[in-house]
Amino acid sequence: MKIYLLIVSAMLLLDAKSCDKKAISTTPECILQMIAELQNKPKQNPAASIYQYDYQGQKVYYVNAPCCDQWNKLYTADCTVLCHPDGGITGKGDGKCTDFNNSKTNEVLIWKDDR
Repeated sequence: MKIYLLIVSAMLLLDAKSCDKKAISTTPECILQMIAELQNKPKQNPAASIYQYDYQGQKVYYVNAPCCDQWNKLYTADCTVLCHPDGGITGKGDGKCTDFNNSKTNEVLIWKDDR
């Protein structure tokens, strides 16, 4: 399994042409695993993407939902779901981080499915 993760990580690093290469190299392993899993699924609409932000004194990772009326997820660096800042039926998420869109800083595109 570790060899697989090393290979996937190497492939992600080589395929990071549309992303910030420094961000990819410092991306937590669990986020890299999430990218590998998304690449093994059918392409979603809108295209899957992962952005890194600074929020409440920590690095967080925003992952968009596969389709309509689903919550987008905000993960901590250890891949714990912090909240759902937007999406869902109301478009306003779960209400646990209503300040995210106004407070987030330092946006970095980590990965986007460009298949």
